[in-house]
Amino acid sequence: MQTTTLSFANLHNHGELFANMLRARRELFIVHNKWNLPEAMGMEYDQYDTPASRWVVVHDEYGQVLAGNRLTPTTTKCGIYSYMIRDAQRGLLETIPSNLLYDEAPVSDEIWESSRLFVAHDVPASIRRQVHARLITEIGVSSRQMGASKCLTLLAATWPRWSKRVNVDMKAMGPVMEIEGIANQVVEMDFSAQLH
Repeated sequence: MQTTTLSFANLHNHGELFANMLRARRELFIVHNKWNLPEAMGMEYDQYDTPASRWVVVHDEYGQVLAGNRLTPTTTKCGIYSYMIRDAQRGLLETIPSNLLYDEAPVSDEIWESSRLFVAHDVPASIRRQVHARLITEIGVSSRQMGASKCLTLLAATWPRWSKRVNVDMKAMGPVMEIEGIANQVVEMDFSAQLH
């Protein structure tokens, strides 16, 4: 099992890994979860998949994607868009309620957004926890390398059951709300204790 953090600057070094990650996102979010999201060429994507973002991918040696995530600076801007959670709060997204945060969405070099976090649905139960832990660990490593100590993420509201297992301090930043049939909540992942 390997982890790779992709950027537009290094995609060429990793063959089909980026495309495979977008294919895995499509398989989970569009085919399995039946979410109405943009797709092309068998890949799921949206307006936040830009050169400003990074993608953390857990995969095997053959490039089969086991899990993934997108990291986006909370300071980014592209036209009317910034990052998904903030844009939802600003009423720019139809599928995510605007009252998803208790306070105003942060804009800070020290906070990045973690979005499209997933473990592929066909990952065997025997290694799911290990795959998930590797993903969260690499999100922390990559975030710190980019100068961030925290990530804001919209997760399934089951996060309190596994946050201790992945050794990351997490706290709720908004209410539990149903989105696309799943109870979700905005959570802050604090990696500052791992800065040493």
